[in-house]
Amino acid sequence: MNVLISSAGRRVSLVRSFQKELKKLDPKRKVFAVDSDPDISSGCHVADGYFKVPRLDNPDYFKTLLDICLKNNISLVIPTIDTELLPMAQQKSDFLKNGITLLTSKESFINKCRDKRLIHDFFKSNRVDIAKEYSKENFKLPLFIKPLDGSRSVDTFIIKKESDLTDYHFQNDKLMFLEYIDHNEFDEYTCDLYYNLESILTCVVPRKRIEVRDGEVNKGITVKNHLVDYIKEKLPKIEGAIGCLTAQFFVHKTRDQVYGIEINPRFGGGYPLSYAAGANFPKWILQEYFKGEIIEDKFDCWEDKLLMLRYDDEILVHGYEG
Repeated sequence: MNVLISSAGRRVSLVRSFQKELKKLDPKRKVFAVDSDPDISSGCHVADGYFKVPRLDNPDYFKTLLDICLKNNISLVIPTIDTELLPMAQQKSDFLKNGITLLTSKESFINKCRDKRLIHDFFKSNRVDIAKEYSKENFKLPLFIKPLDGSRSVDTFIIKKESDLTDYHFQNDKLMFLEYIDHNEFDEYTCDLYYNLESILTCVVPRKRIEVRDGEVNKGITVKNHLVDYIKEKLPKIEGAIGCLTAQFFVHKTRDQVYGIEINPRFGGGYPLSYAAGANFPKWILQEYFKGEIIEDKFDCWEDKLLMLRYDDEILVHGYEG
């Protein structure tokens, strides 16, 4: 009954949170980690043990992952990056035959999240406003450009004048031309949402993004604002959504106006702030999957106005000869 964090990378806080909560259930249980280059992964080094796996696009990836799980009594796998969600969802039933749960939402919902146009349609169907998408022949400046399947702010552009546009922007079919949402008028929030085993929303933690580094929040603060009730009203149940979802919204500073931007059906890089505030997703996951409980109504369990200021720290590995 051990846990595995996949693509552990720099996810030190996530590994430690699962260690803390798992050992409350049984001090003998362990949290393992895997990565394609684990020797230089800080997340792997803080885990109770780690293993090397091929890259996700290698045909031996899932065979290797299954072998690791079977040999180490691992019954729950927590994915951490966008690209592994869909393949894991497709392998879910095969792993379940061996008593191993790959903690992903259903394939149909992941497909919506991976395509920005599909998630826009999803928002519209749930009465959530979205930024307007322009055609590449008829658009209005300023303009925000992003890929329909991107992550970590890669290939995103703010275009304020036509001379900033290049052939790359027009010829790349994956790039979307979108209405620019002015940060002087709107605040940006990343919300950690918890959907239980019945795909019912049980917790919402809005985190205001104060400063972002490499696509991940570097400074943020929890805020108990009207976004909590807004999301409870608009997204009380999402078919196929399970566990932690990270959803991005823009909220107008003075008007009652909200734009839905995107949803990532996994733990986000800023989740440690929500955990520190009391939104204990790792504990709830373990309760649901190891104890058969159903988590309900955790909307008021977390601390308002908790500020997170991140800084660089070190994991030291003695005797490394890589």
